[in-house]
Amino acid sequence: MRANTLWEKTNRYGCIFSYYMDTDKKILTKYQPYFEKIDREVEKALSSRISLVEEIGGHTLLGGGKRLRPLFFILACELCGLQDDILYRISTIFEYIHTASLLHDDVLDNANTRRRKPSANHLWGNHAAVLEGDFLYSKSFCVAVEAGNVSFLKLITDTTTQMAEGQILELVHTNDWNMSKEVYLDIINAKTAVLISAACAGGGILSSADERNVHALQKFGHLMGMAFQMMDDLLDYTADQAVFGKPVGKDIREGKITLPLIYALQEMSDVEKKRIQDLFEQQEPSEEEYQNLIDLVRKNGVLERVRAEAEKYVDEAAFCLDGFPASPARENLLELNRFIIERHH
Repeated sequence: MRANTLWEKTNRYGCIFSYYMDTDKKILTKYQPYFEKIDREVEKALSSRISLVEEIGGHTLLGGGKRLRPLFFILACELCGLQDDILYRISTIFEYIHTASLLHDDVLDNANTRRRKPSANHLWGNHAAVLEGDFLYSKSFCVAVEAGNVSFLKLITDTTTQMAEGQILELVHTNDWNMSKEVYLDIINAKTAVLISAACAGGGILSSADERNVHALQKFGHLMGMAFQMMDDLLDYTADQAVFGKPVGKDIREGKITLPLIYALQEMSDVEKKRIQDLFEQQEPSEEEYQNLIDLVRKNGVLERVRAEAEKYVDEAAFCLDGFPASPARENLLELNRFIIERHH
């Protein structure tokens, strides 16, 4: 299959067929032993004297998610020569923080689904979802303290601070039809890339790697994280809901102006851009009008342009690991880095 065949099919049919999900599964199945250990630790740390905390936590944490962030942390530790079962407990930090941010995101977005099932706020209400997110953030800090490393703890606290700033920045720019690419990159850096970067750098810190290697891992995770979110935003316009786990076009329905739409707007005349902006700002668009805008984004090579930029981030990320000796951990990180732009959900 030629490299662009998938994207040609995406443009022609407007979705990625569900059977492409098998490709993702084949890649991730290799890491199943890691995922099983991570899942055991995630479930252990969810205990609470409040049954509702465990119920919502079980729904949000145990019923889906790729566990990539904990996996990046474990592999970064292995890359730096550290292997210990306690690392699997520490790895849960990155899943708790990620899930907490999703809980808060879904409240802000009034989302009804997450990972192909009803969202926590849809089932238990906004108040419960926000408090569950707060609980998971607190749990992540408790586990971080157990690591007994001040530099690692500072990394975690700095990361969550930046993520909160990213959520606020995105909120400020909701329905901002004039949002620049620079602001978009700032948002995805804070909301997504900093956590993946912290997972990789955290593995270096706890392994007592030298400053140069920690910096290399931090940059590797940052670049990979930027590509990850770009692809997520691209898939929002292309993927099948049954595969992607949320409605196609979810972002624009929530007023999120992401890179595919930014580029599509740049291709329009001022008159056309103003017509669409007025339509979406002055009334509730119909389903047909949403679909017309989604179809517009799929045209004119916009999706290919976004994917090409994501691929540049992935290629640059791979260079960050050149200073590390050949090892299974290095090959696994490089494979997962490539998976970022080849995934279908």
